[in-house]
Amino acid sequence: MSNKLHENIDTDKYPYINRGLEGIVAFSSTKSAIDGEKGDLIYAGYNIDVLAPKSTFEEVAFLLWNDRLPTAEELDDLKEKLIAERELPEPVVDYLKSTSKDAEPMSVLRTATSMLADFDEEAPVDDPDANMRKSIRMTAKMPAIIAGYQRARDGKDIIAPLKEGSTAYNFLYMLNGERPGESTEKTMDICLIIHAEHGMNASTFTARAICSTQADIYSAVTGAIGSLKGPLHGGANTAVMNMLLKLDKDADVEAYIKERLAERKKVMGFGHRVYRTVDPRAKHLQTMAKSLAEETDSVYLYEWSEKITEVMKKEKGIDPNVDFFSATVYYSMGIKTDLFTCIFAMSRITGWTAHYIEQAANNRLIRPRQLYVGEKNLPWTPIEKRK
Repeated sequence: MSNKLHENIDTDKYPYINRGLEGIVAFSSTKSAIDGEKGDLIYAGYNIDVLAPKSTFEEVAFLLWNDRLPTAEELDDLKEKLIAERELPEPVVDYLKSTSKDAEPMSVLRTATSMLADFDEEAPVDDPDANMRKSIRMTAKMPAIIAGYQRARDGKDIIAPLKEGSTAYNFLYMLNGERPGESTEKTMDICLIIHAEHGMNASTFTARAICSTQADIYSAVTGAIGSLKGPLHGGANTAVMNMLLKLDKDADVEAYIKERLAERKKVMGFGHRVYRTVDPRAKHLQTMAKSLAEETDSVYLYEWSEKITEVMKKEKGIDPNVDFFSATVYYSMGIKTDLFTCIFAMSRITGWTAHYIEQAANNRLIRPRQLYVGEKNLPWTPIEKRK
């Protein structure tokens, strides 16, 4: 369809197109709030600048599911439930071992998550308590899927989950085959906290749209994973790292970025549809990126990132988003680049399921209108006369 047809639409008259649904308010929610001008991100009343250093991923999961922080007893109960649900069904483990070693990890995660529904007797049950239990199950099992596939494609044995420890601790143990140190665990935990929820982004909208049809929560999360897989959403941090890894250590990073901009090539990890200032999540990741780069003898990566940030601010007036520094953080932790988006999903599962539960509680089928811009009532041409 020609863009000229869209250019001639009168946006002062209804109906008209808001491309990308920009400016459209489709839902009310208690899960998160974003102030793009101030650079604030709120989870169910709590600022991310408070949650990142003080809470844990498990606390944040409870907060998003229940709109309040847990008591000590409630948090212990949730931790016990998450630990009890970590183990994967054997057919899912077999799939991780037998699928193509060249498959995209996000594709594997999407398929394996969908398979989980086949082994959950409550999968078709549509009530708040059942949906909460299924949310806990998926949150517990997703780290095992990611770590299991990574080890399988490396030709290593898949490691069974521990019966102890946090989500971050257990994931790193299953991934690397050794227990992580306290600092590494805390870094991963903060990463999970800051990726857990972020308003009505594409994948969350997908989850709510699927929920609105009264499809089960596994279907909604599977769809959300598919949405997150795209490079304009969750895949940007992988693109950032791939860009950095193409550079030589003595590269002139400033010249490289200016050349990309001159050629109108996108520099991933910058700008945001909502924020007009620094993404608040990026600030926490930047601090961790610097510390990890110093610990792992990859300071050059952090220095490149800082230089790129300066150039992009000067040349385009835009700041880094959550994807930019998360790339350096994950890479410095020894995580393969194509797993970055999977870790995003491992965290965002809490936000997706929280929104599913919220949508189900006050549901209406999502059915936006389209603005038809094609021709009408064309004359029929017999097939033998068509050219």
